[in-house]
Amino acid sequence: MKGIRRRIGDSSSGPTTFIAKGCRIKGTLKGEGAYAFCGEMEGDCDIDGPLTLADGGHWTGTLRATDVVIAGRVDGDVIAKNRVEIAGSARIAGSLSGASIAVAEGAVIEGEIRITSGESPKSFTEKRSTTMNQSSSAA
Repeated sequence: MKGIRRRIGDSSSGPTTFIAKGCRIKGTLKGEGAYAFCGEMEGDCDIDGPLTLADGGHWTGTLRATDVVIAGRVDGDVIAKNRVEIAGSARIAGSLSGASIAVAEGAVIEGEIRITSGESPKSFTEKRSTTMNQSSSAA
């Protein structure tokens, strides 16, 4: 299976909308393109594109997107048109739904898992960092 990208974010193209740590949003979010949440969201979303909830991020409400990566905490349902990837740091209190779902060791899911393609859930061991650090070093 050489050449196949496991990470949803690895295959996204174009600009990403970042919601920084410490930022809180309340309401309904609709949009297109890639989104990365490091802060908090209270409400529902419908995103035509990939959405990542970083480690330390918190979502309360229904999260609906084309592809979803969860490394933070979700209190609500996660619905993906295509793929869902759950990192080992994820804590989810709600149902998951997607055409394919991969769950890392250590993730906690308190709810139903529905795979719309009929496949069984995949598991994996996280080998990459799930935090979104913006640090750089000077040479």
